[in-house]
This record gives sequence, C-alpha cells and structure tokens, in this order.
Amino acid sequence: MTRVIDPPLAEHDRLRQKLTPGEQIVLNFFLQYLPAEWEIYIQPHLNGLRPDFVLLNPTVGVAVFEVKDWNLDAMRYFVKPDRWGRSLWAERDGKEFCIQSHNPVTKAMLYKQEIYGLYCPRLGGNLRSDKKAGWAAVTAGVIFPFANREGVARLLDPFRSSSREDGKDYTDQYQPISGAGELSAGDVRTVFPEALRSSSKLMSNGCADDLRSWLVEPDFAATQREPLTLDRNQRLLADTRTESGYRRIKGAAGAGKSLVLAARAARLANEGKSVLVVTFNITLWHYLRDLIVRDLDSPSGIRNIFFTHFHLWCKRVCHEVGWQGLYEMTVNSSDNRREILNIKIPALAADAVNAPGAIKYDAILVDEGQDYSPGWWNALRNACKPGGEMLLIADTTQDIYGKSTAWTDEAMHGAGFPGGRWAQLDVSYRLPPVALDKARDFAQRFIPHETINLPEQDQGSLDMYPCTLRWVQCDSQAASGVCSDEILALMDVTGKNGLANADITFLTAETKFGLDLVTRLEREHGIKTVNTFDADSNEQRRQKMAFYMGDARVKATTLHSFKGWEARLLVFYISNAADQKAMSLIYAGLTRLKRSVHGSWLTVVCSAGELEDFGRTWCSN
Repeated sequence: MTRVIDPPLAEHDRLRQKLTPGEQIVLNFFLQYLPAEWEIYIQPHLNGLRPDFVLLNPTVGVAVFEVKDWNLDAMRYFVKPDRWGRSLWAERDGKEFCIQSHNPVTKAMLYKQEIYGLYCPRLGGNLRSDKKAGWAAVTAGVIFPFANREGVARLLDPFRSSSREDGKDYTDQYQPISGAGELSAGDVRTVFPEALRSSSKLMSNGCADDLRSWLVEPDFAATQREPLTLDRNQRLLADTRTESGYRRIKGAAGAGKSLVLAARAARLANEGKSVLVVTFNITLWHYLRDLIVRDLDSPSGIRNIFFTHFHLWCKRVCHEVGWQGLYEMTVNSSDNRREILNIKIPALAADAVNAPGAIKYDAILVDEGQDYSPGWWNALRNACKPGGEMLLIADTTQDIYGKSTAWTDEAMHGAGFPGGRWAQLDVSYRLPPVALDKARDFAQRFIPHETINLPEQDQGSLDMYPCTLRWVQCDSQAASGVCSDEILALMDVTGKNGLANADITFLTAETKFGLDLVTRLEREHGIKTVNTFDADSNEQRRQKMAFYMGDARVKATTLHSFKGWEARLLVFYISNAADQKAMSLIYAGLTRLKRSVHGSWLTVVCSAGELEDFGRTWCSN
C-alpha cells in the first residue's frame, strides 16, 4: 500500500517553509514506524491553524502533533501561576519572559478541539449523542526530538488534561509526550499509542473525507514551488527592453500580463537593479510578490523590489523630502475630494520626487494601468532614473473606474510613448475554455465595443481543462444564505484534485454584504475567513495588507481587491448591474477563474434582474 504524504516527499526540498531538524527526525520516524494506512500531512492548512503534523487513518482516527526543537538545558523553563491558572515561562540571562503562546500542549489541544468540534462533524457516528463520543479518536501529542521525555513531562504535565475512565488514566494514550529516546528507539507505542490500532467504531471514511478538505495542501501552495512558465511572446517581453526603456502592454484577461511584469521584475532584480512595482489595489502586492519570487535566482533578490500603490508612493515621496506638512495640508484641504486624490496629490508628488532626498529607481513597473490617469503615470516617470525602464500594463475591458478613455494618442505622446502600437497579449492561459466563452459572451453583450479586449482560446487546450459553471438567480433578501450554501457545496469537491477548503474564494462588490456573509460562515458553520470587509477604512486597509492566497483560511474579498488574482474555486455574488462600471467589474469577476487539468468551479449568485436572461445561458448543475 502506498502511503499518502502531503506535500509529497519529492517536493520537500522546495517547500517555502522548510522542516526544522526536529520535524525532519519526526517525519522519518513516522515514515519508518507508522503502518502505511496512516496518511501524513505536514504543516497542513487547517482553517487558520498550522500544526506540525496531522496523521489520518480512515478506519482508526486522527492525531495531531506539535514538535519542539527546544534544548531544555539552554535556559530555564518553568511554570508560573497567573490569573487564568498557570502559564509557561522561561528565564535567560536573569530575565524572565512568558512563552505560553508557544506551549505545545495547549496548541495540540486547541487543534484537537477544533478537529473534533468543527472539521470532523461526523466523528463518533451514531454515538454522537454522547457528548464524549469521538473525542478519544483524536490524539493530541507533543514531541521533543532533542530533549529527555521525563524532563519534558515534568515541565508540561501541569497543562495536560487528565483523561480517566473506568478508574484508569488514559492521559499518556491520548495526550502522549515523547522525546529523543523514544524516537531513536523506534518506540511508536509511546510516541503514538493509537498507531497500531486496526479499527475504531468512532471513525469512518466520511469523517476522513471531512477532514481531508482542510488538510490537503492548497493549489496555490503547490503552484508556488513551480517556476514561472511563459510562452514565446511573453518571454520576449520579459527578457528585453525597448530602446527608449518605455514599454506598454495591452492584454486580455488571463493572457499573462502580470506574469510578464513579475518575470521582468525578477530579471532586473537578478541584475541588482532597483525596481518599483506599482499597483492600484493593495491586495495585488502579495500576488505579484509570490509570482516574482518564483523566478528569482536567489530569495535575497526580493530586497531589490519595492511594492506600493500610487497614493502610498505619493505620501512616501513627500515624506522622503521633508514635505510632510505640505502633504497633510493638501490631503486635509477643503477642496473636492476627487480633485485632491486625482490631481493635487499626484502633482505634489511629481514635484517632490525632483527634490533632494527623493528615492529614484532603475525600473518602475505599473500593473492594472487602465485604472491610472496619465497624470499619475507622469508623476511616476519622475521617479525613474535616467536611462531606466518604465512598463505600463493594461486591460481596458476591466476599466472599473472609467479612466481608460483618458489614454488618448495625445496623452500617450506626453507619457513617453512617442508612437507605435501597444505590445499585445491575447491568448488566455488562465481561464478554462468554457469559462472563457462565457466571459467573451458577457463582454460582447454588456461592454462597449471600443474598450473590449477579448481573450482568445489557447487552441491546444480545448479539452484539457474541465470546468463546472453554475448560475443561481435569487432574491436579494435570500442572497446571503444562498452564497453560504454554495460555499459549503464547494467543500464537497475539496480534499482531492489538489484542492483544499483554503482554495475557496468568495467575491462581492459590497463590503457590508461580505461582512454579513463571513460573520454567518463563522457563527453558523465555524468557517474562518481571511477577508477585507471591515467597516472601518483603516482596519480594512490592514486587512488588505494581510490578504494573500497562502493564508490557511477560506478567502473572501471585494471584486476591486481581487482584480489581477485567480482561484480554482470561486463563489461570486452580483447585486448590481445598473451601469457600465458595474458591468466592467462583473467582467473582472468572471475572469478570475484559474484553469487546471484537475478541474475548476465557478458559481455565480445573482440578484440583479438585468442579468437573469444571461444567467439562463449558463450550466445550472
């Protein structure tokens, strides 16, 4: 029997978070002494938690292990009473400090509680009427590969919950502690007492399926270990520069615009050049950064690349030259807010960047350029060193702010592009063919023809990428419940095909609706999300900075914040289709689906009556 190991052993040299020496020792122990029926999940995504190991046997049970490489002789560890009971402390060089947040026993028990209470709801089966049924099927263990078991037990025993039944103490069975001696001796009965059990009436294949959806490595994490793949046209744009250093690239959704930007940034960083990557939305930084690191010669190359959005750059350059007061006065003036953001602040930054102390860059690369005005671009041009590079990337079909019409031929001449045509990327490598056809149909129906930049099929892929599309038309009052149900329905396809619950992404244009939905998911179903829906603008900005696909939770964000991103499992709520900006935003949402030979899923929940006829053209099951 071939053991399930996730991520596979062949990919461990490329893990972004390498195993510690102790974790490698424990993995080798499990591989050698655990029966092959036990599946091994290494640093799994578990709805926001990241245990070191989770073991799963569909006929026996589950185990979660925390591994600590601590040397108990390196400093003094001790237990100290506090108002909550007790906590773990350490002392070094005469200084005491609390390390309760790293307490492996309490961590392992938290994982056990959530596995039992949330992620294995069927654990215990017909016995679940007994509140304790299923609890014994989950082991919460602690392993110290470089310490003596007796010393570890003395330190951590106060935090273990005594498990007594029929007059017997089962603490060591369900909360085992082990050390270097047990590992070197191959003492699996002490390290994991339940390992050799052959069956349990508490466990089932259904329970295992429930948990796998949370344990398997997300598609994004696996993709992150692969180098960037570019076609001939993309590679030419990434590897070369124009004579003037100015290049503009227009491309359809999924045609690899951001891929080219990332590859070009990596090439320049590999040469030791300073690169400023400018986006319109904050969340896109993480996506571009994750692309760039896949093409760097060395991880340290990322130090040459700086990420910002336009207005943050304006603020920083004013601070660099000591113009903080002038900047604050401009921001807080009584002028029209739109004029302040679109004209006055960019003009101030354009002047500031020419003052002493302003930082300039060898290259400035701008993504989602259709969201920029020519004045913003020209302000950024001042931050480019003489002989440097400027790259502008755009897709006018996704013009959700109505700015692409400002990019006239005259404006292009004034922006450093004296003539010639845009470099063009038309072939979509993101969208599954059936989803691409629907996106094209939508654009042709609802987007002005003069701004349409339709994606073309990759002809060699027509039958390679299965896709499930679903359109659910509903009343706005029922939409939150419908979206919640559709997210739960996608969890039926996770746990296999390289998909985890952490790959599920929910999109909406409405912050309030999104906040209501993520609250419902956590309150009613225990599903945690990483989201950008806080009503407070400052907190929302912090959420956007923390939003990235590598997070272990279900994703939920606005369409504005997800522009440029992609995912294989999408639920997309449409509430407004009343104007052209709304239609462009909807198109952007429809083109976020990522293709895979293992399948992709897009569910649209729509309460906008204007699109009901269009929805009937979709597959509904």
